[in-house]
Amino acid sequence: MTSEYVSPLVERVATREMARLWSADRKFSTWRRCWLALAEAEQELGLPITDEQLNEMRAHLDDIDYEKAREYERKTRHDVMAHIHAFGEVAPKAKPIIHLGATSCYVGDNTDLILIRDGLGMLLARAVAVLDKLRAFAMQYKDMATLGYTHYQPAQVVTVGKRACLWAQDLLMDIQDIESLLARLRCRGVKGTTGTQASFMALFDNDHEKVRKLDQIVAEKLGFASSFVITGQTYTRKVDTHVLRTLAGLGESAHKFGTDMRLLASMKEVEEPFESTQVGSSAMAYKRNPMRCERICALSRFLMVAPLHGEFTTATQWFERTLDDSAIRRLSLPEAFLAADGILNLWLNVMEGPRVYPKVVEKHLWAELPFMATENIIMAGVRRGGDRQVLHEAIRTHSHAAAARVKEEGGDNDLLDRLAVDPEIGMTRAEIDAVLDLREFVGRAPEQVVEFMDAEVAPVIERHRGKLGGIASDVRV
Repeated sequence: MTSEYVSPLVERVATREMARLWSADRKFSTWRRCWLALAEAEQELGLPITDEQLNEMRAHLDDIDYEKAREYERKTRHDVMAHIHAFGEVAPKAKPIIHLGATSCYVGDNTDLILIRDGLGMLLARAVAVLDKLRAFAMQYKDMATLGYTHYQPAQVVTVGKRACLWAQDLLMDIQDIESLLARLRCRGVKGTTGTQASFMALFDNDHEKVRKLDQIVAEKLGFASSFVITGQTYTRKVDTHVLRTLAGLGESAHKFGTDMRLLASMKEVEEPFESTQVGSSAMAYKRNPMRCERICALSRFLMVAPLHGEFTTATQWFERTLDDSAIRRLSLPEAFLAADGILNLWLNVMEGPRVYPKVVEKHLWAELPFMATENIIMAGVRRGGDRQVLHEAIRTHSHAAAARVKEEGGDNDLLDRLAVDPEIGMTRAEIDAVLDLREFVGRAPEQVVEFMDAEVAPVIERHRGKLGGIASDVRV
């Protein structure tokens, strides 16, 4: 514990890997790598920059003196200038050419895009790991009949595995969105103060081809195939909005999953993992609260509003840029990634050890199945020579009586017993039970699970199989 506030997203939620990605060390060392990439490219294109200067920069990419940078920032009230001076102190020969021709957004925006790219890659790997667990769960329980719900009221029978496919399908769409976003992502590149590259035209004696080449070389050095052709001082902040919307999509899917699991836990059908020493409640010792899924839902609500930050920021960027984007982006981008990472980490943890209780699932199913089976019983009675209308009226009368017993007296559903002693029905309880083959009520649910997993999920998992090694959950509290 410390004497200062620490974000719960770092302390309790995100993985160490994601927290390090958005750390000061990663940010400011990436600034220095951006300055190095620019200087290297400028040298390659003929500017008088020496190998000695570049080597001096390379030797000090990570040894950042934060106290010195803070001293400079107190004087200049400018974070980029502060770090230019701090870098220049440890690389004095390179100091004259650090940030040559660039504006602050050269390091700020390109670094943000690098962190966004790497963060999306981390989220993609973890999302695929969750999807892989969902696939295994769905396939394991593809045949287990369970009561389906619409309006949270009993509906037709589904299977436990088919329901899991609903969760998997949503997550699959999020994975596809991340893949698409990564494919479109570019760096800001080398554009100057208003995006015209005028400063670089001056450096290269108005040589358009060299300035264009400079932009391409820097993009490649930063790990991108290309840069944005058009920018103002910044890359368009709609990129941030697209990123935040994609992360918010993860929140939507996770909230749906978490809510379903909380409802299932209340019904005692399916539960998230619960350790032997875990405490559910400080007062009620018997409690097994679904704290992981509750946390998933809470963090998802935080994440789902994140796109608003991007939308408002983009809408209020005056002409080529105004600085009211800076402070909000220092919050919205890192915290959205930390939240999304924490959500996926919790989701993975839940799917590493979910508990299914078949007897409870069966009990709830059979409490409602007699009502759903009445049409099958009518058809069976007709095949035995009965009158459809007579059978329908008898079953209607008994159904209402059985429902009243359940609702008003708190008794069990005795509809099948009532039907078995009614001469109008003309079937014994054993004959009625023979009609109630659960395979007749689940439709194509088991086949749908297999088809969905084989056709849509498996190719995505195989495409990213190399990312799955070593990924496991890390729930600290």
